[in-house]
Amino acid sequence: MVRTSVGFRINLDADERAMLRHLLGELRDLLLAGGDQPALRRLTPPAYHLADDAEAEAEYQRLMADDLVASRLAGLQSCMLFLDPEQSKATAIDVTEEQILGFLQVVNGVRLVLGTMLDVSEDDDPQDISKRDPNFGQHQLYGYLGYLVDVTVRALGDPTSGAD
Repeated sequence: MVRTSVGFRINLDADERAMLRHLLGELRDLLLAGGDQPALRRLTPPAYHLADDAEAEAEYQRLMADDLVASRLAGLQSCMLFLDPEQSKATAIDVTEEQILGFLQVVNGVRLVLGTMLDVSEDDDPQDISKRDPNFGQHQLYGYLGYLVDVTVRALGDPTSGAD
């Protein structure tokens, strides 16, 4: 991923695009299902952490939850469009800064949900996951999503990277 003079260029092959579209569809389904789903807890972290603030936290979640979901759904829709193989057969996808920010949000959202489902913590070392672990593939996917988040953040933070 690089910054260009008019936005950003993401290089994803057809398989990567198909996989991301599938994952984004799964995230969309989870968000639309609503309710208090444990897999989504990292997408709506608490604003108030103290026991004394339980009422303020409930009010915050009541006021913000719909906006947070709507923002994520809008980002999902934007990404689904530019990842659509019918839009372009090319590996390189040119996107605007707004689209790349949406991409960052939704890819990180998928990563957070997957990390929650895998019960990943900061203390975990991906190198410690055995290939015999039944969740080995999911851990590899988690690492790939982390890589996408990292290169996206780096491209956003470097105004000269790859500028045309």
